[in-house]
Amino acid sequence: MSSVLTIKAANKTFISSGKKNQALSNVTIDIVAGERVALIGASGSGKSTLIRAISGLETLDKSSGELSVNGREIQSNGQLSNQVRQIRNEIGIIFQQFNLVNQLDVITNVLIGICPQKSIFETICRKFSLEEKARALDALDKVGLADIAYQRSSTLSGGQQQRVAIARALIKGAKILLADEPVASLDPESARKVMETIVNLSQKLNLTFMTSLHQIPVARKYCERTIALNKGVVVFDGPTKELTAAILAELYGSNLEDLVIDEDFSALKEAAISEPKLTLVH
Repeated sequence: MSSVLTIKAANKTFISSGKKNQALSNVTIDIVAGERVALIGASGSGKSTLIRAISGLETLDKSSGELSVNGREIQSNGQLSNQVRQIRNEIGIIFQQFNLVNQLDVITNVLIGICPQKSIFETICRKFSLEEKARALDALDKVGLADIAYQRSSTLSGGQQQRVAIARALIKGAKILLADEPVASLDPESARKVMETIVNLSQKLNLTFMTSLHQIPVARKYCERTIALNKGVVVFDGPTKELTAAILAELYGSNLEDLVIDEDFSALKEAAISEPKLTLVH
């Protein structure tokens, strides 16, 4: 399969109170079409920074290599491409907070997804064609919400709002879905519906999906590949089924219990202690 996302030697440094924080360090990743990838790591490991960099919302250091989507460079050497807006149309972003406009109905929130493709006048006046509205209804149908298209968004449950956010990504023709902790604020049943919706869509539409997660069981169930970050460095990249207890313990230490909800933590901890100590490299 051809690569849809290529990251070469990505570096990102933040400076706070005169101190440097290396959020990403020489991150190199290649992802092919149709992959479902979990991005894991403790808080501050660089997961959100990487997702924002891929979408062009975060500029990498000048010491970085390049980041490209479907062979088109989105940024290199710390500079965004002059085609970044067009390339963003191929990327849909889903956040933990759903970023819907509560006072608008569901279909209008979905149509917001194509506003970057329209003029400022059309956006302000909410001028959408019948064809665009039909596309919005089709996107809502794909996430199972076409029947509430004209319902006020503030009346929806968290899981429904997240599925509206997915529809908003689909309407602009995104082939890559990026999600930053998409189920962290949802109850288990809503989280299941959201993840199953994404998996089903990725299979039907050949979408590529990368999501940052804290819930290791969710990664194991829905993502066949996992990339783990530790202090901005890739320390694991491989099949999720090979993500052992020892690797998790090495990554998270005392925070492991918070990250493996819905599993027998004591058994996992015991397994981590009994397995040989690993030296993780990227």
